[in-house]
Amino acid sequence: MKRHLVFILAFILIWAQKSRAQSGTENVSISVLTCGVGDELYSSFGHTGLRVRDTVRGVDDVYNYGLFNFSDPDFYSKFTRGKLLYFVGRTNFYSFMSEYEYDRRSVIEQELNLTNEEKACILRFLNENLRPENASYKYDFLYDNCATRVRDIFPRTLGQEFSFGNTLDNNTHLSFRQMINQYLHNSHWSRLGINIVLGSNIDKVMSNTETMFLPDMLMAGLKEAKMGSRKMTKAPVRLIEGADRSAPKPNAAMWTMLAVLVATVLIFFLKALHSLRTAWSFILLFTNGALGCLLLFMWLGTDHQACNNNFNLLWAFPLNILMAFTIFGPRKWHATYSILAIILILAALLVNITGIQGMPLKEMLPYFLAMTYAYLFVYKRAKALPQSGTTSAQ
Repeated sequence: MKRHLVFILAFILIWAQKSRAQSGTENVSISVLTCGVGDELYSSFGHTGLRVRDTVRGVDDVYNYGLFNFSDPDFYSKFTRGKLLYFVGRTNFYSFMSEYEYDRRSVIEQELNLTNEEKACILRFLNENLRPENASYKYDFLYDNCATRVRDIFPRTLGQEFSFGNTLDNNTHLSFRQMINQYLHNSHWSRLGINIVLGSNIDKVMSNTETMFLPDMLMAGLKEAKMGSRKMTKAPVRLIEGADRSAPKPNAAMWTMLAVLVATVLIFFLKALHSLRTAWSFILLFTNGALGCLLLFMWLGTDHQACNNNFNLLWAFPLNILMAFTIFGPRKWHATYSILAIILILAALLVNITGIQGMPLKEMLPYFLAMTYAYLFVYKRAKALPQSGTTSAQ
């Protein structure tokens, strides 16, 4: 009799444990939240979070891979050098949503069509990520960010049967730079600065997986994602409408570059302003050289992969700083240097035409013309110097 009671109790315990395990996931839903763009540069590309809701336990959390410690005393240094650590955290869903409601940024939810076992695998992965030794990662805008972290969860936890859908039409092939420019079409200074700082690595055509560094593209890839023949997501639900940010804005960057060109032409062609030619050339050469030093540092001195192989160093030439400080006393070598600098500008344009590295020509062409005027001024002054071994008339 006792033996039968033991077997009955063991059966009840096993059944209860199995039921409890099932109830741990059967009442759970997992969704991907795609947050729209905002007005600030850091929010220009949107955001991705993973929502986990348990209706029995009253849990409604968002796993957020976009957190960082702004109070770190070396924050700006680490950010500049590409060494800033981001980490994953768990936030209450309503607290998470309040920020996007306040900023009037859209939020779209895609609930995943998962089995209980698949939910359990994803939950184990997320909770393992929350452990202090696993929570942080070195952020990379293109290859390791809030969207790619969520993207990579599914093939890692669900296996080879999982596949994303196409994010773009079959006949559409875009580079990272082209996609970034689409998102920054209204942020003209940011678009110009990013195009200058980022090198030729971002001009390669993206694979389907690589497009999902952007939250919107991850949402598109999940829309037709499958586990074998089973569709992985339900119909998307818009939780917050968000503000319309599509209205075009004046291209202040282009108008500024045109103003630089106009000022250069007036200074070099109006006799009344000729006294400013040397000082204006110094300003152009010094700022150009300083920019070149920055590009060289971002390439060689940081961990930002996207800043490597930057052909903008052809026209943003670090040695122009030396040229600037010697311009007040003309040198014979200035003539050769100026011709070389003009040739390098033409080479930069050729790099753009051939597609090796793109640049925003609307903003850059006026600037290139202004720099060419400065180089020609320096060239003419150097050529006007007396030949060595001769003396000028007193």
